[in-house]
Amino acid sequence: MLQILLDLWNHSGIASISYKEIIMIIISLLFLYLAIKKGYEPYLLIPISFGILLVNLPLGGLMTAPIDGQPGGLLYYLFQGTNLGIYPPLIFLCLGASTDFGPLIANPKTLLLGGAAQFGIFAAFFVALSLNMTPQESAAIAIIGGADGPTAIFLAALLAEHLLPVIALAAYSYMALVPIIQPPIMKFLTTEEERKTMMKQLRPVHKIERILFPIITTIFVSLLVPSATALIGMLMLGNLIRESERVPKLTETLQNSFMYIVTILLGLTVGAKATGDLFLSATTLKIIALGLFAFIIGTISGVLMGKLMYKLTGGKINPLIGAAGVSAVPMAARVVQKEGVKYNPSNYLLMHAMGPNVAGVIGSAVAAGVLLSFFG
Repeated sequence: MLQILLDLWNHSGIASISYKEIIMIIISLLFLYLAIKKGYEPYLLIPISFGILLVNLPLGGLMTAPIDGQPGGLLYYLFQGTNLGIYPPLIFLCLGASTDFGPLIANPKTLLLGGAAQFGIFAAFFVALSLNMTPQESAAIAIIGGADGPTAIFLAALLAEHLLPVIALAAYSYMALVPIIQPPIMKFLTTEEERKTMMKQLRPVHKIERILFPIITTIFVSLLVPSATALIGMLMLGNLIRESERVPKLTETLQNSFMYIVTILLGLTVGAKATGDLFLSATTLKIIALGLFAFIIGTISGVLMGKLMYKLTGGKINPLIGAAGVSAVPMAARVVQKEGVKYNPSNYLLMHAMGPNVAGVIGSAVAAGVLLSFFG
């Protein structure tokens, strides 16, 4: 009987658990607390956190690859959707069905603000190179500056799979912290007069413009940066489905059930790559610091472009909307609205900020395509 109990103990996870696995389990519980109690990106952080928990419970074998005809673990197979770059474009498909490109079409100048905000990506790329990271690792880390989780996951899976979970968590963490990080930067870089600037109401956008926009954008971007076609193509297909108004059931499915299904699979499998050897290292601290640097520079460059446009248009553009150039949709646009109202209660900047906000989605996808074409 004693031998049976000893064998049971020796084959249990308790006997074989390492200190790194214990630390990772504690980290997963902390992330679950932040998601459930504090509401930090709960739709993605809950599955990511639980994926971390599952993969660090010893002997579960959920990420074990198939060997000698024996099937692999459940999460190993689900992870192939992340590993092969399938889930992020599907998220973009759903995002396109949920996005109104009308403000960007009505005021195409705001595309410049979305483009300027991507400067943080390339600034972080060169800093990462200077820290002796490989070009592939540097590109995957730098894309955090776009504040676009699916894009960050897409590029990391293709260029630096071993850094995938840290990059994903950093990207979504900074997206959740947009209301904390951006306002001090916006206030520091603009004058009170600039922040009070009223913007004219956007013109109505004709339906034919809404339908042509995703088609023309797909053709133009794909010809210019072919490696961005997967993300841009899915984003614009989702938007075309929305704007056609011919398939409301598809639009509803993409905006709701399908989005949540893919999000669960993406989050769970990203978390399942988070082992102690990766997280408990100096590299993790570098990634977190570089991601924050990229995001801050992106915000700064967007606001500075807004100030330039304020000057060039004779005060017709509020430079605060430049902060929405990062593609944290629609959170960044809401932050702009909140900050604008502080200085001019009658100022309604939300729809104006949505222009650079959705331009940032396109910009981050193009930036990812450029990096992928050079280093993929």
